[in-house]
Amino acid sequence: MKKVKKQATLAQRINVLRASVMGANDGILSVAGIVIGVAGAATSSYAIFISGIAGMIAGTVSMAMGEYVSVNTQKDAQRKAIETQTVALDDNYDDEFSFVRDKYAATGIKPELAEQATKEMMAEDPVKTTVRERFGFNAGEYTNPFSAAIASMISFPTGSILPLLSITLLPAKWRILGTFLAVVVALSITGYVAAMLGNANRRNGTARNVIAGILTMLVTYGIGSLFA
Repeated sequence: MKKVKKQATLAQRINVLRASVMGANDGILSVAGIVIGVAGAATSSYAIFISGIAGMIAGTVSMAMGEYVSVNTQKDAQRKAIETQTVALDDNYDDEFSFVRDKYAATGIKPELAEQATKEMMAEDPVKTTVRERFGFNAGEYTNPFSAAIASMISFPTGSILPLLSITLLPAKWRILGTFLAVVVALSITGYVAAMLGNANRRNGTARNVIAGILTMLVTYGIGSLFA
C-alpha cells in the first residue's frame, strides 16, 4: 500500500515562505552593503564584482546553516514542551483541565460553555490542547529544517543578484545612485511582504526595512570612502 505523504499545514508553509522572504531581504541588504562599501574605496568594476560574489557565497552558506540550526532549536524546545505537558497531565490532570477552562472563561466565554469546550477538547487530545493553550503552538506541526534551509539557500543569492548586477552593469557615474535606488525599491517589497506574513503594520515594517537598508549603505559607503 502506497504511503500518502502528509501535506504541510498553512503555518508550516508560511514559515518556509518567511525564510524565503528574509533570505532574499538579507541577500539584498548584505551584498548591497558590501559592493557599495567597496565602490566607495575602489573604482575597479572587477574588484567590486568579486567582492559581491564572495559576499553572496558566504551569505548563502551562512543563511542556510543558520536557518537549519534555528529551526532545529525551535523543534527541540517544542518537543520539550510536549514532554513537560505529557508528564503534567499524568500527574495533575485536573490542574491542567482547570487551566484550559479558566483561560477560555477569561476570554469572555460563559463558564458552562468554557467547561463543555474544555471537556470535549481534552477528551479528544489533552496533550495537544494543553500545549496549544500553554505554549501557543500546535503539537506535531514542525517546520522542516531542510525546507527552511533550502529556501534561504535559494532566496539569499536571488536577492543578491539585484545589487550585484546594478553596481556592475550601470555606468560608473550612475552605479552608486542606481544601486541605491534599486535596493530601496527591493527592500520596500521584502519589508512589506515580511510585515504581511508576520501580521504586523505594513507601513511601519516597510519603513523600518528601508531605513535599515539606507543606513547600511550610507555607513558602508562612508567607511569605504575613508580608504579611497
